[in-house]
This record gives sequence, structure tokens and C-alpha cells, in this order.
Amino acid sequence: MTVASVEMKHQPMAARWQRRMLPGSMVDGPGAERSLRDWAVDALVTCVALGLGVAAVHDTWHVQGTAIRVLDIALGLVAIAALWDRRRHPVGVAAVVLAISAVSSLAAGASLAVLFNAAIRCRRRDLAWIVLAAVGACLTYALLYATSFPDARDNILIGVLLMGIAVGWGLFVRVRRDLVIQLHERADRLEEEGRLRADQARAAERGRIAREMHDVLAHRISLLSLHAGALEYRPDAPPAEIAAGAAVVRESAAAALEELRDVIGVLREGTESEARRPQPTLADLPTLIDESRAAGMRIEAELALPADEDGGSAGRTAFRIVQEGLTNARKHAPGTAVSVKVAAGEDAIAIEVRNRAPLR
Repeated sequence: MTVASVEMKHQPMAARWQRRMLPGSMVDGPGAERSLRDWAVDALVTCVALGLGVAAVHDTWHVQGTAIRVLDIALGLVAIAALWDRRRHPVGVAAVVLAISAVSSLAAGASLAVLFNAAIRCRRRDLAWIVLAAVGACLTYALLYATSFPDARDNILIGVLLMGIAVGWGLFVRVRRDLVIQLHERADRLEEEGRLRADQARAAERGRIAREMHDVLAHRISLLSLHAGALEYRPDAPPAEIAAGAAVVRESAAAALEELRDVIGVLREGTESEARRPQPTLADLPTLIDESRAAGMRIEAELALPADEDGGSAGRTAFRIVQEGLTNARKHAPGTAVSVKVAAGEDAIAIEVRNRAPLR
């Protein structure tokens, strides 16, 4: 007897250091606290934005007065500081930073950062409006700080090119993250389906084992009941008959215990390697009939069985059918003659178990 089993390998939870290397939103979902990686990325973005802003201020320093320089630096620092809240409020931070970048050279790097962030986190409609706002800020900045038409043209071309790179890179990262999320969802779905298949396999196996126990034990217990009833009915029988009946009771009880042990052993874990008795087949039908005859049943058997085949699963099913038929005849029609006919062909097995109606 074998048990169908499904082996599942659960994905181990990521180690703590691995979780720190992932974005907090990917580990704990949207709105999660910053991970170590998030802090490092925020610090890097701030430094890059500040560096690009300083370079832009250097290019426009000679065209600004003292008051404009102070205002430029103050607004630029506000824009750079706003980057730390870009994950939770991407649209709002983008609106503030882009408005500042239209008049502040120091906010140039921050504007690219919010475009990259919007490409990752914003809806497509919001992203389109943010890109249009970035183009407008670029045109305004070029008109304010350009000293000539070629200078304005160059500033616009460079600004549009940098914005395109920021948005394109952000969309690439977004697609990659969406793919990772889909793979995780697919893995979770496959794991759940595997768990359901395992539950269904266990339920089917339990039902099969219950049928197996009924088929096996009902036959043995009926033999025990028959012989025990005979001993009770004839207490004055010769000692030889009593001893023979007791021997049959003992053998039937031992066989029932052995078969019950086999069935229960299937339910235990870690017992697959233990030796178990083979399942009955067509070749075991003569033994079954002899046991029933020894129990006092009158059986006329016509068995046309193959000489070198056991019938496989069909043979096991045929054995159980005959066994159940003899058990029912012994329980519900005791003392009547039973006719058993089994003919095994190449494509089918014909079975007939018949008895006369018992006398009332």
C-alpha cells in the first residue's frame, strides 16, 4: 500500500541583511519605513542633486545679483530637502520642486530627481502632466538666465535631453519592479496551488485508506464472528473441533492485526522504507476462497485466471470485490451456498458472486 505524497519546498524568508538591501516598499508594502538601502539612496540622491545644482549655479553666478543669489540658494535648498519625502508624495513634491526649478539654478538637480521618481511611482496621466511642467520650467529657466539665443537654445536642448534620460531610466526601473512583483505573486500563487493539491491528495488518500480498512477488516472480523459463534453454539463439541475452531480464530485475528498494522503504518511519517506486505491480486483469490471454506462457507468457485499476471490495479480491485461479496454473504445469508465466478480477459475481468436467498 502506498500513499501519494506531494513534497513542497517553501521559500525561506530573506535574511535581515538581505531585507536591508531591498526597498522598504518591496519588503513590507507601500507606506513602509525606510530600509537601510532607502536611507543610502536618499543620501546619494541628495548629494547628486546638490552637485548638479552647484554646477548650474556656477554657470549662472555671473548673471545674478546678490539678492537673487541668496534667493536662488534658499529655494534650491528647499527643493533638495523636499526630495526626502518624494516616495510618499511624488506628485506634490514634483510640483514644488519643478516650480522652484523654473527660477532656481540650485534646484536643477532636484528637478531631475523628481522626474525619475515620478516615472517610477506616478500614474501615467500624472506623469504626463509632470513632464509638461518640467518642460515649461526648463523654458522659463532658459529665458531667465540665457545671455543669448544660442545660449537659450543650448540650455533647452540639454535640459530636455537630461529630462528624457531621467524619465526613461525611471520607466525602466518601474517595469523591472513590476516584473519582480509579478514573479513574487506568481510564486505565491503556485505555492498556494501546490498546498491545495497536497490537501486534495491527502483527502483522497484518507478516503482510499478508509475503504481499504473496511474491505480488509470486514472480511477478517466476519470470519472471527462466525467461528466464535460456532464455538458458543456448540460448547459440547469434541475437543478437536474446538481446537480447530480456536486455531482459525487465532489465525484470523493475527491476520486482521497484521493487515491493520499495514494500513496504519501507511499513515505514519518516515515509514516508506519499511517492508510491507504486498497487496492482494488475482493470484490470491484461491487463498481467499480456501480461507472462507475453512470458516464453514460452502463455495463453488470457477476461476479463469492468467498464469503469469496479477492483473495490476484491476486485479487488486477484483480481489476486493470478491472479498466484499463473500463477507456480505457470510453476514446476511449464513449457511447458504455461494457461487464465485471470475474470468480474467485481456481487456476486462468478469466477476460474479451469487447466493440463494436465506431462509427466514
